[in-house]
Parts: sequence; C-alpha cells; structure tokens
Amino acid sequence: MLPLDLHAEQFAGYPPEAKRLAVANLGALRQLPLSFLPGLLRELIEYDFKFPAERVAIEKELTNLSSLSGTQINQWFQAFSQVSLSSKLEHFDWINHPAQFVEQESAYLWTTHQLDAFRKAAIDYGDRLRLAERVEPIPMRRLGIAVIGQGVVSYDGLLFRNLREYGTYFGQIKPENGLELLLTAVATRAKAHPTPYSHWYVDGGEEVHHSPLLTCVPYRALEPVRTALLKYMQAEIQRPGMGPEDLRTHLARLLPSDLGMDKAGDPVLDRFQVKLLTEGSGTQIFSTTFAQWTTREALRRAQPLTLLVRFAPRQRQRPMNELLSGSQGSPELDFTGSLIDGDMGAYYHWINQQRLPGSEQSSFLVWFEGHNQALAIGPSLPRGATSNSVIDVGELLSLAVG
Repeated sequence: MLPLDLHAEQFAGYPPEAKRLAVANLGALRQLPLSFLPGLLRELIEYDFKFPAERVAIEKELTNLSSLSGTQINQWFQAFSQVSLSSKLEHFDWINHPAQFVEQESAYLWTTHQLDAFRKAAIDYGDRLRLAERVEPIPMRRLGIAVIGQGVVSYDGLLFRNLREYGTYFGQIKPENGLELLLTAVATRAKAHPTPYSHWYVDGGEEVHHSPLLTCVPYRALEPVRTALLKYMQAEIQRPGMGPEDLRTHLARLLPSDLGMDKAGDPVLDRFQVKLLTEGSGTQIFSTTFAQWTTREALRRAQPLTLLVRFAPRQRQRPMNELLSGSQGSPELDFTGSLIDGDMGAYYHWINQQRLPGSEQSSFLVWFEGHNQALAIGPSLPRGATSNSVIDVGELLSLAVG
C-alpha cells in the first residue's frame, strides 16, 4: 500500500493522542513518499509516551507539513521520491510497524547502494525544517552539573583537560556538603519553574534524598530490571540462528511490563528507561556508561533546563560473556577508571548541552566529589582561567549561573 491510499481507520491501533494527530494531519501524510513516511510514523506512534519537548517537535513538524502546497511538497521530497523500494517493503505493514519498516528499509538501501542519497535527502529535509520552525526562548538559563570520582581517595592526574579552555578551573573548593548544596540548588530551580521533565537528577549509583520535583533516574534502583534484561538477552543469544541484528530487533520491541516494571509507574519515564537499557551499549552492566548514556538521551529527547548527573564506581572490565551472565556476585569496583570515565562523560555532557537552544547563555559545572577540584563554565566566567578562590560548591554554582 502507498501513502496516497491512507484512511483514518488504519490508525485504529495507535495510542489515543497519536491517533488523533495522525487523523488530523491525514491530508499531509498522504502526500509523502513511502521512503520517508514510516520514519515519521515511527515517532508519531510513540507520541503518547514521549517527553513534552518531543511532542512539541512532532506537532510543529506536522503543522509545517500540512501548511505546504503541492509544489512545495514536491520540492521538499523530490529526492525521497527518487528512492526505489522493493515490492516486499511496499506490501509491508508500515502503518502499524513503522520501526521495523525503517530497519528493513535501511538494509535494503545499503544493499542497493542508495543509502548515501537517502542520507543526503534526510539532511536536506532537516535543514529545511529547522529554517521553517521558530525557536522558542527558554524560561531560564540551561544548567548542567556533573559530579565525578565518587569513592576515589586521591588522584594525581590532570582532570577536566577537555573543558579547561571553555571555563575556569578552581583548585581550592571546600568540599563539605557539596552534593547536598548542588541538589538544593537544583531543587530551587525546579520550584521556580516546575514543568514536567525539565529538571533531572541522574545517579550512577544509589540515589540520595532529593526534591520530588526532579525527574530521577538511578542506576541502582533499576537493578531488577537490568537483571531481567540480561536473562532475556542470554536466553535469546542461545537460540539457534540468533544474530546481533535479530537480537536488536527483539530488544526494540520490549515494553516495561516485559521486564517487570510496575504498571503504576510513570509510563513516559518507564519507556525511556527501557530504551536506555535496550538501546545503549553497556548500560546494563557499567554504571558510568549508564550515567553517560542517560545524560545524552535526556538532553536529546527531554531537553531539560537542569540536569545533574552523579557518576558512581563501575565494575572492572571482564570477559563479555561473564558480564552478560549477571552471575558475578559482588563485582570488583574500579574507582580510578570510573573517575576517568566520569571526566570524559562530563565533557560529552557539556557538548550535548551546547547543541540545545540557549547554549550561548548556558552554564556548566563539574566537580571532583569530596575533593577541592572543580571547573565552571558560564557567561560571566573567563575561559581558560584558573582561580584560587576558597569557596564552597554552592557558591561556585552561583558564579557559574550568575
């Protein structure tokens, strides 16, 4: 079936809000080429379980597509229309299973040497869309905080190497009650602008007491889910003919209920956490990888105004089969290696934050937990500088956001 033959009844299997949007924009969807439309439907079918920022993006895209004239549609999607697809893809149930269609389409485009042309068409479309959409101002300066090195007694290496040119290094920080001061500041921001999923606290270990206004994703609390997932992966790997691509497809279909998550939980956050564990490489077994990937995905998808991530010690590297078995008991922790992981994770945190609107006015702070080293980036702080000021973490944060 081709998009031109779409009817409202065919979206009956979509969640309520996704169905409403699809039917309301049916005229625009019918005009899109088959090589493109399932990619849009892959996002739309998950609309009810997406963060507010993602919902707004989908709504804006559909509004923009519905406003295009026939001539404009041809201009925007000419390159997509030139992509040839197999009859198998044309007869696939791409309406109800758009993600699986996109996966098979990618493989087909690669084997038929059309992937480069498709990628260029997608980039051009994204550029057109960004030019057509108005960027809304954010209500407060964006703030990122990374706390690294939990449990490390001493470290003689150079920290914050990649970030020093962008901010000010502080080597005389008073570490007492540092984490509490940061969480209090984050809670104050959440109280000032209490919108859902705007203020996050990600912990690679055991979460500490925090404001209920924060969206919290703790690695330790997800242990039962991680264990269930590792058992599922082990069982699937042992099945005859199960390869990496098939396993990835099976993992992509898992729902929170499949991994024993409480039905009374937050359906949006639960879906997000399942995707963290099924799509991320190593998020199931390494706490630092989990913290870094969660930070990346939260920034990309939810676009929070505040995000505090605390890196905790991860287990040491061992053979992958042993790690995936989930039967290692009490693993040996690598404190220094986790500090290095966290240092790089803080750099990626800042990079991903800078990709969001308002980046020129955003602030960032990374602190070596329990120690006197930190680095702050902010509009009022000099770049590539060093300060010997004796201040606590809370005062440093005030300098960064001021």
